[in-house]
Amino acid sequence: MTVATPHTRLYLQLAAGEGAETRLRSALAAAPIDAVMIVPPAASHRDPATLRTLVALAQDHNAAALIEGDPALAKVARADGVHLPWSDMLEDTYDAARKVLGPREIVGSEASASRHVAMTLAEAGADYIAFARAMPLAEGDDAPSGQEALVEWWAEVFEVPCVALDVRTVEEAAALARAGADFVGIMAEAGLSPDAMSARVRAIAAALRVTSAEPDSPPSRRER
Repeated sequence: MTVATPHTRLYLQLAAGEGAETRLRSALAAAPIDAVMIVPPAASHRDPATLRTLVALAQDHNAAALIEGDPALAKVARADGVHLPWSDMLEDTYDAARKVLGPREIVGSEASASRHVAMTLAEAGADYIAFARAMPLAEGDDAPSGQEALVEWWAEVFEVPCVALDVRTVEEAAALARAGADFVGIMAEAGLSPDAMSARVRAIAAALRVTSAEPDSPPSRRER
């Protein structure tokens, strides 16, 4: 994933299952979205055909479609790549995903609060590094400020794009954009109504446009 403008862009976190297609359509109609991470249901209920429908819908709207946590399923569903959630074996998981998907597909990785793992994955070729909103920090604190601090650190030092996950509100999105996030991951959780989904995406997209126009808005990596 590359950053083509100084604006923080939209990345949707879509829970698959009942109502997922309707939520996805509402989100895609509300504002341009650059990537959709599809979170499959429990392993025993994963239907590649259903996931292919969501993948195709995202791709038809020029959004990269990613499957969370399962590179083999991403390949079967004809997705553009995979999002790897945090695990203690993430570096090994990344290597395995690359072997399955090859060098041209997207492999993004969530690094929790580990700066070392984030740097190691970026050096290995991860297409983006993601930081979740609630994560185990070294001090045992999972306060939201940890996410913003990590995003700000990453934006100051590294070229690899950064995704700030788990955004539900305008205030969260604006704070993460000011910290330097390249993408904000908007939650599209199960049970969210189409109207609420559309309103959330529209409001966050509008807030990001305002934030990007602020005099002290962080420059894009192409401007540095």
